[in-house]
Amino acid sequence: MGYFYSDVSPEELRREREKARKLRDSQWWKQKRSKGVCHYCGKDFKPKELTMDHLVPIARGGKSTKGNVVPACKECNTKKKQMVPTEWQEYLERLSDDHE
Repeated sequence: MGYFYSDVSPEELRREREKARKLRDSQWWKQKRSKGVCHYCGKDFKPKELTMDHLVPIARGGKSTKGNVVPACKECNTKKKQMVPTEWQEYLERLSDDHE
């Protein structure tokens, strides 16, 4: 699986990261995170242990919008790296194939 990186300018990266910081401080995000469930593995965590993950990463052209961010545990967020949802799904399927 190859990773495709879009030509996102450093200025756009900075702008989207700033938007993400503001979104993290919002009541909407605090409420979303308060459920304490990782979007990817479905396990329960203390809300403060969940990170904000962009479904479509900023480096791949994703935006810091409510529709593109989800709470994720550190382990899933680290494993997902810069994958988009279809690549993440393929990764999980390969993992399950390896364990059968």
